[in-house]
Amino acid sequence: MCGIFGILDLSGARLPDDGLMRRMGDSIIHRGPDDFGSFADGCLQIGMRRLSIIDVAGGHQPISNEDGSIVAVCNGEIYNFRQIRADLEKAGHRFATNSDSETVVHLYEQYGDDFLKYLDGMFGLALWDRTRQRLVVARDALGIKPVYFGRISGRLCFASEAKSLLRLPGFSVELNPSALQQYLAVGYVGGPQSMFR
Repeated sequence: MCGIFGILDLSGARLPDDGLMRRMGDSIIHRGPDDFGSFADGCLQIGMRRLSIIDVAGGHQPISNEDGSIVAVCNGEIYNFRQIRADLEKAGHRFATNSDSETVVHLYEQYGDDFLKYLDGMFGLALWDRTRQRLVVARDALGIKPVYFGRISGRLCFASEAKSLLRLPGFSVELNPSALQQYLAVGYVGGPQSMFR
């Protein structure tokens, strides 16, 4: 199943190493009991809880490209990763693992913002371009793998489950009455609303 989470300070301020990634990951350990990984780069911290399925030994995340300038965490599965990998290797990319997640960093390196159109699968991902100091957070077009977002005290926060966001200082757990009304009327809450105000 796996789970991703992270924080980006929108002002560019350095985030403290206060164990927050570990606490966010511990809240969703059921999604990924096999491994925990995190990465920090100034104003960004991302993390991942992993359920090891593909490349059990070598697929630790966060995962990066050859020079470490692009770092990603991925939840889900890239169905066409073998073909993507073959094409990228022909273009000169070197892979360090047999993980489907590693194709994400190399695709971005090769195609920039167009990388998502090459992915066939169910996924939630966060990719950090260290050179451009740019975060890309995405999920598959059908939304099979969820990604929840919040803006808290000038920081963009995201996670595979809202439960991880509850670990963030300043996150309000106040009920959103219009979302509750919508849920009771139709059985779900449509975006961009959530049960939290």
